[in-house]
Amino acid sequence: MGLQQGTTAAEGMTSVISPQDSSKKKGHVAAASLLLAMGLGVLSGCDAKPVAPTGPPPAMPVTVVPVQQADIPLTGQWVGTLDGYVNAQIQPQVSGYLIRQSYREGSEVARGQVLFEIDPRPFQAALDQAQGQLDQAKALLGLQQTNVNRDKPLADAHAIAQSQLDTDLAQKAQAAASVQAAQAAVATAQLNLGFTQVRSLISGIAGQATVQVGNLVSPQAVLTSVSQLNPIKAYFSISDSEYLGLVQRSKAGGGDLLNGASKIPLTLTLANGDAHPGKGRIVFVDRQMNAQTGAIRIAAEFPNPGNVLRPGQFGRVSADTEVRHNGLLIPQVAIQELQGLQQVYVAGADGKAHLTTVQLGPQIGTNWLVEGGVSAGQLIITDNLMKLRDGAPVTPHQAPAAPVDQTSNPVGR
Repeated sequence: MGLQQGTTAAEGMTSVISPQDSSKKKGHVAAASLLLAMGLGVLSGCDAKPVAPTGPPPAMPVTVVPVQQADIPLTGQWVGTLDGYVNAQIQPQVSGYLIRQSYREGSEVARGQVLFEIDPRPFQAALDQAQGQLDQAKALLGLQQTNVNRDKPLADAHAIAQSQLDTDLAQKAQAAASVQAAQAAVATAQLNLGFTQVRSLISGIAGQATVQVGNLVSPQAVLTSVSQLNPIKAYFSISDSEYLGLVQRSKAGGGDLLNGASKIPLTLTLANGDAHPGKGRIVFVDRQMNAQTGAIRIAAEFPNPGNVLRPGQFGRVSADTEVRHNGLLIPQVAIQELQGLQQVYVAGADGKAHLTTVQLGPQIGTNWLVEGGVSAGQLIITDNLMKLRDGAPVTPHQAPAAPVDQTSNPVGR
């Protein structure tokens, strides 16, 4: 009964819908169907997945350089301080008033040249006095000699007592001693008079005067300094291992570190980066190592024509400390550092890149000296390093071998 009534009600409702309402309903249903179809299409598009390629990845083209083998000289470099080969402090040997400065400050002076003059008048008077005392002593000696000459024949003839002759001889000897003392006093006075002219004992460059004319000077005063600059010295310190390397090189040359110094030429690089034209040699090795620094002090001499180099300048002294025979070199651009390890990619015979850890020595030009990890002739990959992985296939293209730069790049000490 209920179902029939509901059906009848529905039929009644249907019967009251107008034709226009029926048309609108059909339009709504069609639009809903279109939207549903579009949504299903979008969902089906989102669910679609690309098809993964099959097969191994393509080989990556890379540039390779073979490990080079050569005899490599290892160069040590140290900071050196320049100083005069001989440095002389000019001090007077007598006291007095300075009356003249006879040189131009900063100029070159010769050995024996007068630099300063001290008032000579007191010393000339002392010399005159000493000369007068010498003349007196000589006169007394002459008198005593006359007495001996007169009394000796008389004593031989027993005309006078022998004691008289003995007295004459003693007085003559005393007069002779007085003459010697007076002569020494004259020599001293002459020296002191000569010391009033303060001379340079070496040839070199004279420095600035520390006193002025009119000052009272004494033997403790330093008037100026003179430095011999050609050749000039450079002092530097080297480590224990570098010292032993130099000793071995000098022994190979047939001498010790000093006598075989010509076998170890030194190069001086100035503060402006220019290399000094003259080669140096070792002239001094300290007697012991510095216990605190573990280094030993060395002095080298360099030719200095024109006195261009001056004491107090700094420079870098370098020398070949060792020759590494059959050393292995790899390009610097091929090295990667990861967690403190230096690694390179090696193109293997299997066509794959292999990541290899290497032990590096000093830098040689644009290359590094390798202590271990690779062998001569292996192909080192130099490009596309960030794209590579261990075991990745590669297509190596060998670049032409660059000439070996046998100049190491040491770190200044």
